[in-house]
Amino acid sequence: MKALTTVLLLVVSNIFMTFAWYGHLKLQEMKISTNWPLYAVILFSWSIALAEYSFQVPANRIGFSGNGGPFSLMQLKVIQEVVTLVVFTLFTTIFFKGESLHWNHFAAFVCLVLAVYFVFCKG
Repeated sequence: MKALTTVLLLVVSNIFMTFAWYGHLKLQEMKISTNWPLYAVILFSWSIALAEYSFQVPANRIGFSGNGGPFSLMQLKVIQEVVTLVVFTLFTTIFFKGESLHWNHFAAFVCLVLAVYFVFCKG
């Protein structure tokens, strides 16, 4: 159950972080934040990032083997990176219609799946 909770918290966390990092670009494209000064964009992104940390920190606490969770630090990081790229890919293809997936993106995803496999191998 801790593994599932950790992954779900990481997914929610990464949704917030993706919006914090790239959502302002969509707002600019929609002419909502075109005239915002850079400091306002940064504050806007930080406010979203605060929500991201509210899910990321518990995910790491719950998932870390040192706290009774099922994952080592390396495993947590690799899981987080895969979740980040999946969330980012979905975000980009849904909200930025000019972006498209190509064969090399799928090859990279295969490499990430292999990274997850290898990080869980007993070494």
